[in-house]
Amino acid sequence: MNNKLLIVGTMAYDAIETPFGKVDKILGGAATYIGLSASQFSLDCAIISVVGEDFEEQHLELLRRKGIDLSGVEIVSGGETFFWSGKYHNDLNTRMTMETRLNVLENFNPIIPDHLRTPDIVMLGNLSPDVQFKALEQLKNKPKLIVLDTMNFWMEHFRSRLDEVIAKVDLISINDEEARQLTGEYSLVKAAEKIHELGPQYIIIKKGEHGALLFHDSKIFCAPALPLEEVFDPTGAGDSFAGGFTGYLTQTGDISFRNMKSAVIYASAMASFTVEKFGTESLINYSSHSMDNRLKAFKELTTFDIEIQ
Repeated sequence: MNNKLLIVGTMAYDAIETPFGKVDKILGGAATYIGLSASQFSLDCAIISVVGEDFEEQHLELLRRKGIDLSGVEIVSGGETFFWSGKYHNDLNTRMTMETRLNVLENFNPIIPDHLRTPDIVMLGNLSPDVQFKALEQLKNKPKLIVLDTMNFWMEHFRSRLDEVIAKVDLISINDEEARQLTGEYSLVKAAEKIHELGPQYIIIKKGEHGALLFHDSKIFCAPALPLEEVFDPTGAGDSFAGGFTGYLTQTGDISFRNMKSAVIYASAMASFTVEKFGTESLINYSSHSMDNRLKAFKELTTFDIEIQ
């Protein structure tokens, strides 16, 4: 199979509290969500990450059953896995980090096995720019597409190194708040123009429950978020979006702007599954029939007839 996706990111345990419930320790991490989301597509998928000895075998086996290559996941003997705890406010749009324990992630040095160094698409999950840069240096060939996710912490404290990574990627995927912080522009259109100048040809700016914007040169595509009856837990929605986006592009092998529009819709659908249950539960129990229904809902939501005079 030629459609290969390489994911560099965190595997973790999370403790989450929302207005609808609380869990003390569940499977999480950017690479986990991205991998589970991308694995729903027809592709070869691999994760580069690090976990501690406390990472349960059942969770490793779960990822393997989904067809994810874990040969690039380092298991540190005697170490503890990255842990994050957060509490969401009533509107579910804002959250408070209660605790972060980097554990083995603090000294993570990504090592990409030789057979994984020629991917078609690379997805750099939210990590230290140093780790992202080291991963890119190990690739044997230039992939068709390199996608970057990052966050405000790296913008605030490691901007110069982050800019080096941004200059090497083809697409950056961040939320509206991060786009404004990165560029100093309130207008997202102007923010996208400034990000183009940093290097990426494509930009996705996510707006949570208000959808996502895709930019390329002077072209803009706007995708809505699917209105849901219940939103249970937003954790991992952005990573599931990334997995759906890169998974679809890897499967189709087409990285044109036109095909990216479809990829954004698939990405939004994957994110909509994730928020309906705690953690990765919806992704684990995903069915293609459910995806068909979501895609029909998106089509009905965005199709209309109008006379232009």
